Amino acid sequence: MVFNSYTFIVFFIFILILHNLPFSWKTKKINLLIASYIFYAAWNPPFILLLWLSTVVDYFVGRSLYNEENKSKRKVLLVVSLIGNLGMLCFFKYGTFLLDNFVTLVNAVGLDYHPAKPNIILPAGISFYTFTTLCYTIDMYKRKSEPVKSLLDFSLFVTFFPHLVAGPIVRPPQLVPQFETPRKASALQLQQGLLLISLGLFMKVVLADSMLAASSDAIFSATNMVSSLDAWTGVLAFSGQIFFDFAGYSTCAIGVAACLGFVLPENFRYPYAAIGFSDFWRRWHITLSAWLRDYLYIPLGGNRKGQFRTYINLMITMLLGGLWHGASWTFVVWGALHGFYLWVEKILQDRNKTTPQAAMATESLPVQNGLAFPAALKKVLPPGLMVALFTFFLVNVTWVFFRAPDFTSAWRLLQPMFSYQSTAAPVLTSMSLLKVLIIVVLMLIFHWKMRNTSVLSVAGKMPWWLLGIIWAVLLGLLILSQESSSSFIYFQF
Repeated sequence: MVFNSYTFIVFFIFILILHNLPFSWKTKKINLLIASYIFYAAWNPPFILLLWLSTVVDYFVGRSLYNEENKSKRKVLLVVSLIGNLGMLCFFKYGTFLLDNFVTLVNAVGLDYHPAKPNIILPAGISFYTFTTLCYTIDMYKRKSEPVKSLLDFSLFVTFFPHLVAGPIVRPPQLVPQFETPRKASALQLQQGLLLISLGLFMKVVLADSMLAASSDAIFSATNMVSSLDAWTGVLAFSGQIFFDFAGYSTCAIGVAACLGFVLPENFRYPYAAIGFSDFWRRWHITLSAWLRDYLYIPLGGNRKGQFRTYINLMITMLLGGLWHGASWTFVVWGALHGFYLWVEKILQDRNKTTPQAAMATESLPVQNGLAFPAALKKVLPPGLMVALFTFFLVNVTWVFFRAPDFTSAWRLLQPMFSYQSTAAPVLTSMSLLKVLIIVVLMLIFHWKMRNTSVLSVAGKMPWWLLGIIWAVLLGLLILSQESSSSFIYFQF
């Protein structure tokens, strides 16, 4: 079941009515849990068993980890949880990938080995709920918080349908306390939730699907060399498409939760206005970035074990972050590029003797000071904006590997992007080129203007009549757009 479907609208209205009826709080939580399982079962009902197994195992293992005093037994319990969660993730998501690479390696050394292709179906959202349950058991091992009091609350924490399939990746302290006392949306919270749902659906249906997807798909599926103009237009279209698609989902998820009286963490903060790559990862998929930082980068040593180890830890984190997105070497290269960008940024930080803490506090990264911009250009654009545009340019290069199905396709796009190709037959029409250009430019302007605020903050300061007009326009464009019930891009991860 996807947010951009009539089925979900009916489903959500029914859940909203149930949640506001005078039932006991326990009954309402049971209703939400059943609703969450129904929401997930809409993809493939048997995979509910995996979700249920992960929930039950981590609930009891987590409690034992917190209460057990024997260090050896605690380590065994942690290993059980890690094997259970990562084992399922590796089998379903990386099983075929690992087998294909093993076969390639074996054949490369002269052995003729060709096993039957496994028919493994990827469960929706397995990467997201695996990280959700993992952070609980790791926190219990480190005793960062107390165990969840009831299996009902823990089950609802894991399966709560707004975040279940594509995030935000929530942690127990962010959501579990909200299940302990009765919650119902206030009038303001309901209004804000419905506004966010409308905005999220507009981003997905109108901008990502109706306006940008066709241009992106046409270029990335091209089998012949395309022109430089078409190549850049297709990549820019995907850059906008993936933002509007994924941020649209997160916006809907936060809005749906708000309508029920719950608060989910922010997942996007206008990433294409990022000044450097550290700033980008504080704005793009925020909950994943924080998870990788707290549960991978810092345990590896972070920046506490010298400069060389810091660079290694950065690269390992980004490589595994790339692999988390998909079982393909193109995703690994995508992560490696981001790791390389962070290396360059760190070198410039060290050269300018600026601490990471100072950079984070000011959000003005030393990349800005490390680049020698022409004086004439500085008069036209402020240095921060120039670095933001340069960061956006480099992000677009990484999106080629993220979207391309293989390295051959990626190279077919990178060639015209960095060498002028005018003889190739045009793929996109003039109208498509203009449409992508207008949307991307407006997106960048909007991100820059909104980089230090939020939609709800701006909406709260608007006169009611102006907000009503904007809201009506969003709904009108949703109705006028072609019907879209396609899955969100991040469902495949």
